[in-house]
Amino acid sequence: MIWVIRLYLLLMSVIYSWIGIWALLDPVAGALDLGWPSFSVAIGLSVTSEIGYSEIAGIYGGLNFCIGLACLLGIFKKDIGIFLIKFITFLVGSIALGRFLFSMLPTTPTFMNAFFLFEVCAFVIGMILLYSNSRMDDGDL
Repeated sequence: MIWVIRLYLLLMSVIYSWIGIWALLDPVAGALDLGWPSFSVAIGLSVTSEIGYSEIAGIYGGLNFCIGLACLLGIFKKDIGIFLIKFITFLVGSIALGRFLFSMLPTTPTFMNAFFLFEVCAFVIGMILLYSNSRMDDGDL
C-alpha cells in the first residue's frame, strides 16, 4: 500500500509543481513571446493591472509549486504523506463542490470541464487511499 501512496504523491507532486512553475513563468513567457500556452488563458482569467501578475504568481504559482514540493517530501515521510493526501483530497473536493454549486445558480456555465474531472478523480482516489490506509493501520487487512 505504501508504494501506491508514494506513486499518488509523486503524480500530485509533478502535477502541482508543473502548474506552479507554469503560473510563475507565465508573465515572463508572455513578455518574451516564447510561444508557450498562456496560463491565464487556460484558466480563463485576464490580467488588468500589474498586481494581477503578482496574484497569478503568488496564488496559482507559489501555492501550487509548494504543494508539489510538499508532496515530494511526503513520498519519504509517511506521516507527512498521509497528511498531504488528506489535504489534497479536501482541497480538490472543495474546489469541485464550489464549481458544482456555482453551476446551480441561474445563467451560470456548467461545471463539466477537464479541471473538474481531475478534481473528482483526485478526490475519489484520495478517499480510497485514506480508507485503505486506515484499514491497514487498524490491522483489518
